[in-house]
Amino acid sequence: MEIREACRAELPAILALYAQPAIDDGHYLDIARAEALFKEMGRHPAYHLFVATEADRIVGSFALLIMPNLGHLGKPSGVVESVVVAPERHRSGIGRAMMQFAMERCRARGCYKMTLSADLRRIDAHRFYESLGFERHGFSFVVPLERSPAAQ
Repeated sequence: MEIREACRAELPAILALYAQPAIDDGHYLDIARAEALFKEMGRHPAYHLFVATEADRIVGSFALLIMPNLGHLGKPSGVVESVVVAPERHRSGIGRAMMQFAMERCRARGCYKMTLSADLRRIDAHRFYESLGFERHGFSFVVPLERSPAAQ
């Protein structure tokens, strides 16, 4: 398995991974919108989309943002987002390898922490992240910024 930065041509395969029921429930962005977002991500020097590949097939993906900070004596922090592994490859070590890769990237950049969030209902994901050394820390707060169709 190889973990590396994603390229534009790989977006269809990455989007297909996000269509899983636990992620985006069968939905995904259209390719034009995904390409525009990928281009926008590329304008941020410390924001990267990564893929895990096996035999030239994309089997996982995640995004990593390394943020500069004025607090914490100027040490940056890493934020992992949109972690996904192909359903048929769950529990095969791909997620573990991707998170270890992300942690090493953060360590190399001098980050004082790396964070991610997981839906409260995803108990298996919580166990997985804890097995990697992640600790539950503080509270995560969310404010919905989109109105549901029923509320409009």
